[in-house]
Amino acid sequence: MIRGLALALALPAALALSAARAAEPVTHKLWPGKAPGETKDIGAEKLTEPKKGQADVKRLGNVSEPTITVYAPPKEKANGAAVVVAPGGGYSILAIEHEGTDVCKWLNDLGVTAVLLKYRVPKREAQSPDNLAMVQDAQRAVTLVRGMSKELGVDPNRVGMLGFSAGGHLTVCTALTQKRLYEKVDQADEAVGHRPNFCVLVYPAYLTDKGGALKPEFAVTKDSPPMFFAHSSDDPVTSEGSVALYLALTKNKVPAELHLYATGGHGYGMRKTPHPCASWPDRAGDWLKSRGLLDKAK
Repeated sequence: MIRGLALALALPAALALSAARAAEPVTHKLWPGKAPGETKDIGAEKLTEPKKGQADVKRLGNVSEPTITVYAPPKEKANGAAVVVAPGGGYSILAIEHEGTDVCKWLNDLGVTAVLLKYRVPKREAQSPDNLAMVQDAQRAVTLVRGMSKELGVDPNRVGMLGFSAGGHLTVCTALTQKRLYEKVDQADEAVGHRPNFCVLVYPAYLTDKGGALKPEFAVTKDSPPMFFAHSSDDPVTSEGSVALYLALTKNKVPAELHLYATGGHGYGMRKTPHPCASWPDRAGDWLKSRGLLDKAK
């Protein structure tokens, strides 16, 4: 009887441990072999902690094996939406924590499956466009999430993308590039699309030319995905890009929402600052909710 009682007590603990393990983030390689176009050894991947006096940013560099890491929300919260997260870093490093893992935790709190994209950095030589490797990785990431939708418990029609700074530029490129920029490698590439269903853009970079006009490669149509923007007026990465893209979307009757804050600068990510821009996650959550993206999947 004691043995039976011990087994009865042990079983819930074992199940709880199993559930905890199942909730651990799971990493998947983006490509079955080498990523397309990779010909040079750029050295070992490295994570650099901030030096004294530097901003508190963990910098991941020399990425040549891109991955996605899936952060699943608690089952009772999961609503079927998924978001691919693209950290910023000027296409030279990835701000992997405050624009990456911390964002995934916030999305999980909303019931969203968060997918952290570790894309290749720095830029490769002699590529056109110059962020070709990164766009390939992002297109492939969205494709894989859709291809694994049943396994992940997500709706393939509610796969979005969220990007910061250069990651915001990458998100726009992924959303507005009609053509797949790599040769198909498996069934997922054959079966599903590579463009996100919606986008969240936080201080996106490189969207305008020197005159402040939206760059011609960002062709907005009525079929472009809805977008949310957060930017600060005093950002050295000009907010003109967010404004120009917002106007192009609204001109084409594409749902868009722009929050332009008075102060906040650049690169704050999920950090709580004394500036009004710190409220952007709340406003983004409101926008996702208003779009029905946080509703439980039927």
